[in-house]
Amino acid sequence: MGQDLNNTAGMGHNWVVSTQLLENYGAHDDESTGKFSDGQAYWKFKSGTDYIVSGVHSAADAMAFVMAKFAINCLELKEFPADVVTEEHWLDEIDEGPEYDSGYKDFKLKYAKRVSPAL
Repeated sequence: MGQDLNNTAGMGHNWVVSTQLLENYGAHDDESTGKFSDGQAYWKFKSGTDYIVSGVHSAADAMAFVMAKFAINCLELKEFPADVVTEEHWLDEIDEGPEYDSGYKDFKLKYAKRVSPAL
């Protein structure tokens, strides 16, 4: 987290919570249990999801909401909140990053999910 989130809380902000997805390749094989206890777990990082959260008071509220509503915790997949920034900061990062181009920004905006506890 690159910004001081304790000083930016308030209902006027939208928050972007980015998740991390982990996939257990060991759980896809019919001959494998995919369990750590059997030595057959084989986890790989995958891309997660960006959730644009409105209607909450703080970054912590946004993370907790995404965790409660969208987290996955099963043998095959794990998805959990990994980062939170204001929407403004997130948009600035997309615009200013040297490795990003307009196609990347279009992709990020198209696939980000707008969510709120009020919806």
